[in-house]
Amino acid sequence: MKESALYAKIVEWSEEDQCFVGSAPGLVYGGCHGDDEKEVFDQLCQIVDDIIDLYHKEGKPLPPPTAGRDLANSLQQIA
Repeated sequence: MKESALYAKIVEWSEEDQCFVGSAPGLVYGGCHGDDEKEVFDQLCQIVDDIIDLYHKEGKPLPPPTAGRDLANSLQQIA
């Protein structure tokens, strides 16, 4: 398993920006955007990998994981 799997990745439509916006809560907010949902997700995955690499190169501890916290079901109760 890659370390990036420890972080939830969200791609959502932004009415304000009229495009898809990708973020990884706790790691990067508003990290990328575009017109194609899958391309934004792919770009977001690469950004998360790059950020994790930077943390390692700088000897900094990674933020706490956000995946595995049943995020999808938690969000479903909000809707």
